[in-house]
Amino acid sequence: MVALEQPSIKSQPQLQHIASSITVKILAGDFLGSGILIKNQGQVYTVVTNAHVLRAGKPPYQIQTNNGRLYSATPVEKLNVVSPHSTSLQKADLALLQFQSVDQRYPQAKLGSTSKLKKGNKVYAAGFPGDTQASRDKGFVIKSGRVSLVLSKALEGGYQIAYTNDIQKGMSGGPVLNHAGEVIAINGMHAEPLWGNPYIYQDGTEPALLEQKQMQQYSWGIPLENYLKLLFP
Repeated sequence: MVALEQPSIKSQPQLQHIASSITVKILAGDFLGSGILIKNQGQVYTVVTNAHVLRAGKPPYQIQTNNGRLYSATPVEKLNVVSPHSTSLQKADLALLQFQSVDQRYPQAKLGSTSKLKKGNKVYAAGFPGDTQASRDKGFVIKSGRVSLVLSKALEGGYQIAYTNDIQKGMSGGPVLNHAGEVIAINGMHAEPLWGNPYIYQDGTEPALLEQKQMQQYSWGIPLENYLKLLFP
């Protein structure tokens, strides 16, 4: 799924178009958050979002695509298993939904690699800000910023990439794109969280206090390429 050819740099309008076409709203009566169209098999489409987005509501879930259509969505539970060859989705703040579209086709995200991602690289974070009923009708946004940190080991939830983009509640589950319009990560944690301490590594160790204070200044995303074997079994 990761492009092998040298990707071309996209203009701001092109990035806006790409991001808006692959980003969806996730609803359970009220608006819950954002999601990314990452796969389709015939009429069945798969959306990746954050697990905490789905936990904010109760089934039945709905997906709203960028043309305003609403679809019933089903969580994909069978992929939340431990694999000997890749990291478990249970250890990551990720979840999958599927919906069926008979008469309308949708594009899927092109995934990009984070192996050469460096501090200072420009990235674009997208989604639907807001967490109220009114945000059903709130518009899509895309915000530019730069990579601040790329950790050698992931925080709890799989968070590994920090960036300066101003992520708001509701944009969780939305894409983080590189300059070529490829999705390199999924939004999930905004700067200066109000409660808890999310800055703990998956192995249970904690960064030094000064490092934690630095981490609090940035938004955080989960690199999707770490979970390709589970997302595309």
